[in-house]
Amino acid sequence: MHHSALAEVRFRRYFPASIFSSLGSWMLRFLFGWSAWELTHSAAWVGVVAGLMLAPALVLSPVFGILADRVNPRFGLIISMVFHATIALIGGLAMIYGLYSLTTLLILALAMGVGLSGHTPMRLALIPLLVGRDALPSAVGLSAMTFNSARIVGPAIGAWVLSISGSAEAYLLAALMFTVSLLILSTLSGIGGREPKPREPFLQQFRAGLAYVYTHPGLRLIFAFTVVNGLLGRTVIELLPAVSGQLIAGDSGDLAVLTAFAGAGSIVGGLIVSRQRAQLKRLLLLIAVALIIGALVLVGLRLAASLWGLCVAVSILALTTTMCGTGAQTLTHLSVEEDYRGRVLSLWAVVAMVAPAAGTFVIGALADWLGFIGVLTITGGLGVLLVSLLYARRRELLDESPSAS
Repeated sequence: MHHSALAEVRFRRYFPASIFSSLGSWMLRFLFGWSAWELTHSAAWVGVVAGLMLAPALVLSPVFGILADRVNPRFGLIISMVFHATIALIGGLAMIYGLYSLTTLLILALAMGVGLSGHTPMRLALIPLLVGRDALPSAVGLSAMTFNSARIVGPAIGAWVLSISGSAEAYLLAALMFTVSLLILSTLSGIGGREPKPREPFLQQFRAGLAYVYTHPGLRLIFAFTVVNGLLGRTVIELLPAVSGQLIAGDSGDLAVLTAFAGAGSIVGGLIVSRQRAQLKRLLLLIAVALIIGALVLVGLRLAASLWGLCVAVSILALTTTMCGTGAQTLTHLSVEEDYRGRVLSLWAVVAMVAPAAGTFVIGALADWLGFIGVLTITGGLGVLLVSLLYARRRELLDESPSAS
């Protein structure tokens, strides 16, 4: 029987802060994208803004991962909420006083990227300090549900406020979301503290984190599964506008429906992981089965010749890729030593971001040449092979923990 994270008092007190933080973050991302289009009417600039919110994490996440191992991650999240609320407040005030320009937007988007780079390692480091080992799958799964629900609800709230009031009010509401999260986090006293230890130089700690992952066969296996996940279902979700256009000649309305189905699949995937027990063997099997199903969906995507057929395929892909991502994150939590947690999870987060980005570039380029059906059929077939080969090496992870069975 699984142990619910919501049965843990500390997690139950933290959870509302996570909800408001996620809603504020997705509202702000939506507003930046909308503002980029309103200012430029250029898809390229919308892409630049999105890139500015991602690029800093590739460089800064490992740095903040080291900090997450040094400080109380709750304090890190409090600083993150102040930083994000300030970004949203500046956006709102710039709108009110007519100072909002493309330059303003680019600076705020880059600041958002820096903020997210620090927020993720701190959040990942805090969760295991709120629950016991048995409740970790539940905590990670619930966090994934919150994140994916906010991905749908946050932009919807932002669009609604834009339609009835204006952009300034939407930015200020996002600032309020972060402020509420800040107030909740401030009440969680006595959580996240660590015994003081000698601190090595940053570069030395970073190298130690890399060496720890490299010499840990179980972590290498988890990272490999994360890469395969990024190259399978995650890539299709990122390429959804192009997939919809090429497979069913879909319009913006069809894309909205597909995005909603993807969000629903992600929520269900997080729920499934949240119901699992903290057993390495069970979680690893869950990841492998999810990836095989996702790969087979890619192989059979040629059968999704209608909107509703593609909706079913996309929802299954979103479900399986979320199960794999949250399952891999849980396995990392269960496998890593506490002293390395922040560094290892920040490296895992970078891999989880880079793999779908690289897959989107490669598969998108090949699809322009061979078409999506051919490329995704080959990708799905290779995915089945890779997952089978990786799962055959499962003893590398299972032999390292007495709780694996």
